[in-house]
Amino acid sequence: MNSQRAAWLFLTPALLVLGLFFLLPVIAAFVLSLTDYDLYALADIRNLRFVALGNYWELLHRPLFWSALGHTLYFVAIGVPLSIITSLGAALLLNSPLARMKPLFRTALFAPVVTTVVAVAVIWRYLFNTKYGLANYLLGGIGIHPVDWLGDPHWAMPTIILFAVWKNFGYNMIIFLAGLQAIPADLYEAARIDGASALRQFRHITLPMLGPTLLMVSILTVSGYFQLFAEPYVMTEGGPLQSTVSVLYLMYEEGFKWWNLGSASAVAFLLFLIMFAVTAMMLRVSKRGGEA
Repeated sequence: MNSQRAAWLFLTPALLVLGLFFLLPVIAAFVLSLTDYDLYALADIRNLRFVALGNYWELLHRPLFWSALGHTLYFVAIGVPLSIITSLGAALLLNSPLARMKPLFRTALFAPVVTTVVAVAVIWRYLFNTKYGLANYLLGGIGIHPVDWLGDPHWAMPTIILFAVWKNFGYNMIIFLAGLQAIPADLYEAARIDGASALRQFRHITLPMLGPTLLMVSILTVSGYFQLFAEPYVMTEGGPLQSTVSVLYLMYEEGFKWWNLGSASAVAFLLFLIMFAVTAMMLRVSKRGGEA
């Protein structure tokens, strides 16, 4: 047996698993998005009708979809930079030679990532409760009136963004920390000899050397934040006044609340197209920056 056949032989089990549990469901979901599969079709398959791109056309003319997309883009536009800045700052602090008890702080800062989203979101609901939450208690101590964090449409999404950044920044922090430790110490030593300040070292050594890591973290974070669901589902249930309804939350409601499975599948593929376009744009911008 030659090496090529041996390689395909070892790859076959993994390819079968991927095809059975990933590729086939994706194809089935796409076919489903071209039909009006709903509760009536679920009861009797003869009620199923082929509507082609009708679900997509209806979604594009539906105000709630554009509202959900706006909320998702707002979450991504604010949450992604905050998450990256926070995780990079934490990684820089942990990578500093002056830092002590690094394993303890790495574990403590990474702990929210491996904590169940639902359990932590419930705790945050109590922390930001209008009457007895810790956040309003601290504000009251400095003379500021209580804020309805999760009941006010103006504050609900910023609160969810704050929670998501706290929950997820530890994952990016570990990636940034690995990237920082891969930068040769000789570069910093040469820069210090030349009289470069810490800020110049960060600008001319750290950021350029972290370029590939920063790109990977940005793509992973953008992809994750576009899939906003658990936070509004647990903390606000899409409210108040649908101000925290995301695209994925809309998909959930269409599929599992109203049983419009064809429309829900269309929402999923529209979200995929948006994520694909944003990721491609990020890669293109990064490539142009590297060429410049």
